[in-house]
Amino acid sequence: MKYAIFSDIHANLEALNAVLSKCERLRVDKYISLGDIVGYNANPQECVDRIRSLDLAGAVKGNHDEYASNNSQEMEGFNPHARDAILWTKSQLNEESRQWLASLPLRSTIPQTGITIVHSTLDSPEAWGYIFDIHHAADNFSYQFTPLCFCGHSHVPIAFMKKPVTSASEKPIDEIMHWSHKRNESLVPDVVDVEDSIMIDIKSGYKYLVNVGSVGQPRNRDPRASFVVYDSVVNTLTRYRIPYDIELAQSKIREAKLPERLATRLLLGN
Repeated sequence: MKYAIFSDIHANLEALNAVLSKCERLRVDKYISLGDIVGYNANPQECVDRIRSLDLAGAVKGNHDEYASNNSQEMEGFNPHARDAILWTKSQLNEESRQWLASLPLRSTIPQTGITIVHSTLDSPEAWGYIFDIHHAADNFSYQFTPLCFCGHSHVPIAFMKKPVTSASEKPIDEIMHWSHKRNESLVPDVVDVEDSIMIDIKSGYKYLVNVGSVGQPRNRDPRASFVVYDSVVNTLTRYRIPYDIELAQSKIREAKLPERLATRLLLGN
């Protein structure tokens, strides 16, 4: 079984379409959404419609989904650009989509898969915290009872593995360094228009905590859409980095009169 896992689409229809086209070529069986389908970009209704049309194995709510689907004007922790985009998003979503977003859980364990999903953190998903390092990962592993946990929220891909400990002196948690490989702007030629991938072999008895990166607004200096495919037959995780039509996504943001910063950051990947 192949599962496509993605997060932080943020109403970027061009990036989502590129990812779903790749999933079709990979013959993905089922899809998992880690939240923040809306916010920032200019096609919230279309992105919700596309996600709901997929064969979803699981889906959880992100903070932008939460604020776009409720009636509160309070958006704790949001900068002015994010707040402006959510207020605009509320005017674009139909009531059915808002109710669907509101109904999504904050975390979920998908039966018979060994997968737990959350947008932010397992220990307190409603606080919308971030996992940036081994210390944050250790807190999350304390609440992880499945071999795999996928998260998003930071827009930065990062992965950790927790080994079976055989001695008190052994370090139990390691960051999987190559997973978070960023665009290196000193490289020539630049490869942001090229599709590529990074793979992890899943080891028996280990636990993995994986941030899949962002489809619609990457922040790791690589503007390509990032998502993950879990192949349960060969026991691998593969993170794909897919180019998409950034200029079209930018033009839609400007046409909607959303903050300019939301357009410029797409090309920079930050």
